[in-house]
Amino acid sequence: MIPDPWELAAYTLERQHPLTRKWVDDETRLGLLAELHAGVDILLATDRSIAESRVERMAPGTPVEAMLNHWVAVADDLSAMLSMRFEGLDVTKPFVDATPMSRSLETRDLPALAAAAQDLYGIHHPRYVRLWSSEPVDAFPGALRDRRQYAALIKDLQPRNVPPGLVLTPAESLDHYDEAQRAYDAVDQAHPEHPAQAHLQSKESLQESLEAGRLFDVTVDGTWAGYVGALTDSEEVLALPAYVVEELILTPAFRGKGLGTHLSTLMAQSLPTTHPILIGTIHANNTGAITAATTAGRQNIGGWLLQPL
Repeated sequence: MIPDPWELAAYTLERQHPLTRKWVDDETRLGLLAELHAGVDILLATDRSIAESRVERMAPGTPVEAMLNHWVAVADDLSAMLSMRFEGLDVTKPFVDATPMSRSLETRDLPALAAAAQDLYGIHHPRYVRLWSSEPVDAFPGALRDRRQYAALIKDLQPRNVPPGLVLTPAESLDHYDEAQRAYDAVDQAHPEHPAQAHLQSKESLQESLEAGRLFDVTVDGTWAGYVGALTDSEEVLALPAYVVEELILTPAFRGKGLGTHLSTLMAQSLPTTHPILIGTIHANNTGAITAATTAGRQNIGGWLLQPL
């Protein structure tokens, strides 16, 4: 039987990084987590019309049951919510998510979770099981690195000194979008692994941030140097009242100068005060972005790992 939203929320809360338990009281966090689980995990387990629609779009001719979420006992002391997913809605990149679970993940659980994923969703040929843990990166031998979440209270980021001439101003248009894309292309060319780690957000997404006043032009002594932007959607798994870094890119002329370290501070100083936390998701292999985030004061509060199938 699928747990109710509040039971799932209690499980998830116990798995969170201790630091985040200090930032938001448990009662508030439980409510946010229950809303998240009800609106995503349980909905995808119970609404066959959604599963039928997903089958039609992603895997015509396959059973509806193989697109529903399933709450599965994978060990005597562990149950998990397994969900069929596709990276970026790309049908050629199927995977299984097993993030909601009844206790914290342990290395000994990986084979059983992989077997359950194959049993439920093998017809889709998923490439891996994605899992979340607040443990440090590489805490699970045999699993592959994925994205990590780096966060801080905004009030702790604001006091840091910023170099003269480095400024954020609210963007008035997306006139620099092509420049931002060229900046990403330059990073991709220099670092072949980068395309799998980060990409420029779509114009539509950045337009939404612009209209909400959360997209900023980065300038250095008056010269356009990049974009930073934020969303207010609560990060999956975390359910925190936070701004989530949507975009952060510097053009090649301004990379490698230590400026990226100060962008978290500038965002903290520029965003409205309605959300107390700033979170950014960074691939565990993106050492440059991680160094910039941690130097600014953001801390690793958990992230995903991949168990190959």
